[in-house]
Amino acid sequence: MRMATYASRPAWELRARAVSSARVAAPLGIGALLAVSVLLRTRELGAGFWIDEGLSVGIADRPLADIPGVLRQDGSPPLYYVLLNLWLSVAGRSEESVHGLSVLISALCVPVAFWAGWTLFGRRTAWISALLAAVNPFITQYAQEGRMYALLTLFGMVSMTCWLLAFTTDADAVRRAPAIGFAVAFATMLYTHNWALFFGAATGVAWLYLLWRAGPAERRRLLRTGLLAYGGVILLYAPWLPSSLYQAAHTGAPWSKAPSLAALASVPARILGEVAEVAVFLAAGSGVVALLRTRDARGRATLTLLIVALLTIVLAWIGSQLSPAWANRYLAAGVAPFLYLAAAGFANAGRLGLVGLALVAVLWAVDGAPSEKSNVGTVADAIGPSLRPGDLVVATQPEQVPVLHYYLPAGLRYATLTGAVEDTGVTDWRDGVERLRATSPQRDLAPLLDDLRPGQRMALVVPQVYAIGRWSAPWTELVRLRSEEWLQFVSNDPRLGLISVEPAEPFPSSPNPVRAQVYLRR
Repeated sequence: MRMATYASRPAWELRARAVSSARVAAPLGIGALLAVSVLLRTRELGAGFWIDEGLSVGIADRPLADIPGVLRQDGSPPLYYVLLNLWLSVAGRSEESVHGLSVLISALCVPVAFWAGWTLFGRRTAWISALLAAVNPFITQYAQEGRMYALLTLFGMVSMTCWLLAFTTDADAVRRAPAIGFAVAFATMLYTHNWALFFGAATGVAWLYLLWRAGPAERRRLLRTGLLAYGGVILLYAPWLPSSLYQAAHTGAPWSKAPSLAALASVPARILGEVAEVAVFLAAGSGVVALLRTRDARGRATLTLLIVALLTIVLAWIGSQLSPAWANRYLAAGVAPFLYLAAAGFANAGRLGLVGLALVAVLWAVDGAPSEKSNVGTVADAIGPSLRPGDLVVATQPEQVPVLHYYLPAGLRYATLTGAVEDTGVTDWRDGVERLRATSPQRDLAPLLDDLRPGQRMALVVPQVYAIGRWSAPWTELVRLRSEEWLQFVSNDPRLGLISVEPAEPFPSSPNPVRAQVYLRR
């Protein structure tokens, strides 16, 4: 009996050791975090589209070869729309299906974060990094958005990891694999969103700093590594460069204003969660300070992460002073260095780090995506049954046309401030402010009303303006003023009778609200 007991113990210990080994525990742990990530990021999967998501579907829902050309009107790079085009052909066009692509991309952030933490700082940082990627509220919000921000975040994490492996680890020769990995990943960032340029410029400054601090032998290695990495980016991005230059000259972001210093100061809270910002700075900050005092590869990685994190947002802020193009969602380009800094800081802050991590994880997990982004879908459902093929929909906010077309019945005609719209899937931003200034209801609206036959209907869709400060940029101010002029012109036309208004209440109950007034041609 004693011999049987003695013989069974080694077998039990071997099984327990196998279960607890990294080979088994790592996949199980990452799988659990992936499950948490997907659970948190599918709670608002069916939320209705807003302006930008209507544009996403409108641009992607056309022949694949047409996407690069039509983006000359829009101003965005093509990669996300190409992926969405392929996704739509498999998953369909519903809100849940479109958002599902971003959920899948965001889930990939978890293993990437684990890989980054493991290779740069060790096992503890790997698990903390993966946990933060699974519950970060910024990633959670844009995991349920039919836009490219989840993709930009993922490629930013890969780019940042490869850059750190190429430039900050101890090595005697050029680390070709991570340098090439950075070139490919950063090029995909550039093909995803233009704010990747600020991230790339920040890494360039960090590279120059390392060159300046290095000795002769290390400087030669860093120089060759940099030429391989950034030279590869130039080669990969060159095919899109002519289109990018054309977009820069003719599109831009006329709906944006130059950001204030308060907007710059609020960036960490936007990325790290407003309710958890203090906990991150206090707990993780102490660990970051400890890492900065070291003189090994971990210290170099921490310092360059800090440089890239700060410079990405500062350069974007400066660029938006010169040519306004500031939006909180664009901060996806800078998520990676902030997330990695927080993970390394928590891992190296002792008990304070563990307590802070637990608090932040709980606060982040309950900070979800918005349940409503616009009332366009609700308004379209209300007026859609009364409209018939051939009826006219006039949107005084031109960028609303694609999302209106998504929700309203087929066969309607569309127009905006500049007249009839043939391609309802894209907004033509080219020299938009100049074209909008030249509009008038007498020139652009009157011919549309003259073409209405007795018995036909016209839906005039206008934005509900409840905060003038949000409507003071060059484009939005013109939209606001022209909306008032179009409403007055239609109300003065004796041929048109107002038959319904949606929503009936005068004040908005949702973000980005619109109001539709339906008229009957007598």
